[in-house]
Amino acid sequence: MAKEFRYRGYTLEELQKMSLEELAQIYPAKFRRHVKRGLTHEEKKVLEKLRKKGVAKTHAREMFILPEMVGKVVMVHNGKEFVRVEIKPDMLGHRLGEFALTRKRLQHGAPGIGATRSTAHLSMK
Repeated sequence: MAKEFRYRGYTLEELQKMSLEELAQIYPAKFRRHVKRGLTHEEKKVLEKLRKKGVAKTHAREMFILPEMVGKVVMVHNGKEFVRVEIKPDMLGHRLGEFALTRKRLQHGAPGIGATRSTAHLSMK
């Protein structure tokens, strides 16, 4: 049996019914301060697009993930391209930028000939 999702004791349905000010009391202090100053113009545009279409492109990496965004798709810019991020309940309280990494993982290849002493005795054929 799957465990029911809860964020600080509240179910997803209860969180979605709350106003932004009520959410601010539950979310971390950084979010409370953000809400107190008001959402930016770009963040308001993203919320409107999500309500209408369910998909939105944005550069607003610092935007907090709200309960009404759960189940929607946000294309977050990572500096080079837009990364598709599906919002899941576990992402509540985080920022969009945390899910669109800005650096690629570095993978080194195999060492070339001459890279080590043991390769000096290999035939070049």
